Amino acid sequence: MTAYKRILLKLSGESLMGNQSYGIDQSRLNEYAEQIKEAVALGVQIGIVIGGGNIFRGLSGATQGFDRVKGDQMGMLATVINSLALNSALTAHGVKSKVLTAIRMEPVGEFYSKDKAIETLESGVVAIFSAGTGNPYFTTDTGSSLRGIEIEADAMFKGTRVDGIYTADPEKDPNATKYDKISFDQIYHQGLKVMDLTATTMCKENKLPIVVFNMDVKGNFIKVLKGENIGTLVHL
Repeated sequence: MTAYKRILLKLSGESLMGNQSYGIDQSRLNEYAEQIKEAVALGVQIGIVIGGGNIFRGLSGATQGFDRVKGDQMGMLATVINSLALNSALTAHGVKSKVLTAIRMEPVGEFYSKDKAIETLESGVVAIFSAGTGNPYFTTDTGSSLRGIEIEADAMFKGTRVDGIYTADPEKDPNATKYDKISFDQIYHQGLKVMDLTATTMCKENKLPIVVFNMDVKGNFIKVLKGENIGTLVHL
């Protein structure tokens, strides 16, 4: 039994690099596919948003002279590449999945709609939401919040390379302590960078809890789905 029936899983594009400095690490991709397969076998309906930072990040491109709108569009296309890679890995593991894009680009993926997304999830197929919101100036965190709210998910699962939310960046501050639970208001007041403020506010206003955990540790995804206290729960 799991504590959640339908979730939105947000994966970092950077985490797909594994130990590489760029691109997609095939072993990391397969590890993700295996964990998702286990979750599907438990009956969990899974929608996925994956970032594109391992290929191109619009905001950093803008600082190097790219037009911000064009840079963000390049970032959206990077998420499509990652989504297709995950789709291929899931297929190789015997898991049915479908790529839905926020920008029309058939036959690469089907154009996103809420009805199509929910129909996909209810049929037991993993839905991979790519190209962000389809608009510049919005991050994939905001895209995740939007899709999580639209598909009426029980929670957003934010898979990162750290095991939860800390009082400070644990990679920089050895004295940082981890929260088991934290409210949205605490995140605002303490200036914690869990997601961008637009994404965080959307989750708060639409009562979508967030679970932050380390997806790179094999088995963690199943543990958090079963309600084990290994990450950080963001609540109202």
